[in-house]
Amino acid sequence: MIFEQDVTKNLSDIQKSLMNKTYEFSGYTHFTVYEPKERDINAPCLVDKIVQLAINNVIKDLISSKFIYDSYACIDNKGTHKAVYRLHHFMRKAYWQYGEDATIIKLDLKKFFYSIDRSVTKREFSRYIKCQDTLDLIYKIIDSADLISELGLPLGNTLSQIGANLTLNPLDNYAKRDLSLKYYVRYADDIFIIVESKEKAKETLLKIKNYIENELNLKLNKRKTKIFPIDQGVNGLGFKIYRTHLLLRNESKKKVKRKLKKMPDLIREGRMTIEKAEQMLNSWKGHADYASSYNFYKKLTNKFDFLELENNKFVVKESEIYDLY
Repeated sequence: MIFEQDVTKNLSDIQKSLMNKTYEFSGYTHFTVYEPKERDINAPCLVDKIVQLAINNVIKDLISSKFIYDSYACIDNKGTHKAVYRLHHFMRKAYWQYGEDATIIKLDLKKFFYSIDRSVTKREFSRYIKCQDTLDLIYKIIDSADLISELGLPLGNTLSQIGANLTLNPLDNYAKRDLSLKYYVRYADDIFIIVESKEKAKETLLKIKNYIENELNLKLNKRKTKIFPIDQGVNGLGFKIYRTHLLLRNESKKKVKRKLKKMPDLIREGRMTIEKAEQMLNSWKGHADYASSYNFYKKLTNKFDFLELENNKFVVKESEIYDLY
């Protein structure tokens, strides 16, 4: 609000500081979020956010063009749902090609954002950006993470998203070009590979592990990195993905049930409006519609009397909310 009171002058001051090379990063505000899981967030000040958005708007098309087709995080017109559908498509093709021997490798990197080697990120930026002034500005923002820790990119930084994606871009190219992995999908640090057999999966996993450790200075999360047969399906990106269909993950179902249990009291106490409740439920439904969720919707409307499906949208019945007394 303070910035907006004299927005023209404030934006002009930012522009001048960039042109004169006197811009300095202001620091971070730290806080913790607990959904979808506990994470430490270090958020930059408004001026620094504006600078990062400006950089991102200029470089994103250049950088995005360097990613492989099957990289889906933080890229315009991509996202989790397209990654899920692509993996689902690959599972069907791999089963048709390899039969029941087809094997899935699911990789997860250990504390990815918090353990990124910033020198690797800088190296990858320098591959594609040749303007030294732009690089110096990007490096200044990356180096601001020294205020927090020796490794990692702050989750609150706009440039951290594209920087993290760029850090793993060499792995994508190694997998596709050197290892010739046809069925490979990556969303951030969630990586899925389908190969023809369990033996091939073990061999591939070892090569990927060595590359990640030796070239990117990262480590796999041993607990979440797994090999399993294709018919077992794979948990990832908010869904349980089978070659024949998609299901919502159990955690997603439990989460919406918990919210529905609290909803009548929140509405009666004036802490939530019916419009807000419907907006929240239908936003969740937009995600759930990608899976085979109709039977689960029916269970919800049967269990919660105040909830109905009308014209393929959730409706909260005000009369039932206040009759619950």
